[in-house]
Amino acid sequence: MNTKKNLWLVIGSFLVMVLSANPIAAQTFNLNNGASNLKVEGTSNIHDWELSAKELQGSMKVQMEEGQLVQLDQLQFAVVAESLKSGKGGMDKNTYKALDTDKHKRITYELTNVKNLDCTSNSSCKITTSGYLTIAGTKKPVDLTFDAKVTGNQITLSGSKKIKMTDYKVDPPTAMFGTITTGDEVNIKFEAAYSK
Repeated sequence: MNTKKNLWLVIGSFLVMVLSANPIAAQTFNLNNGASNLKVEGTSNIHDWELSAKELQGSMKVQMEEGQLVQLDQLQFAVVAESLKSGKGGMDKNTYKALDTDKHKRITYELTNVKNLDCTSNSSCKITTSGYLTIAGTKKPVDLTFDAKVTGNQITLSGSKKIKMTDYKVDPPTAMFGTITTGDEVNIKFEAAYSK
């Protein structure tokens, strides 16, 4: 009799634990273009230059527990190539030619693996990832580390990545009949806000 009673007590306790536990739910966030920005910084033989992206797209799927990011399952990020603007029409035209934007409309990043997710608080994490960056039709694996900040229904990812244009078969743009030449290495800085 006591054995049966104890068995029901164990089952009852287990059910209470399962039902009262906070479930970890997968949630989808979409990129908020107005709250995001991306800059490409580069050099030339005359002066430094900068391009700002006006049109960004993307989505991410994460798992949250009590408002804290506990897992990053999917991440996609894209820049509409011809939305990159320098404020100088001639430079923009040369950039689009170098990126072959007639054929390749978007520059994309897609997550393949999360190597480390380290949260110092409920709202702040550092994430080390690997994924694929595609520029002008050339797709290459890249490691990317960024900060993630959770505020309400928004997760903002920020960081930077240095790349060489020639690694993506992009010839660094030139101007003024070749008298102005740009450096091969560029620094991509981003702040991407994803909202529910």
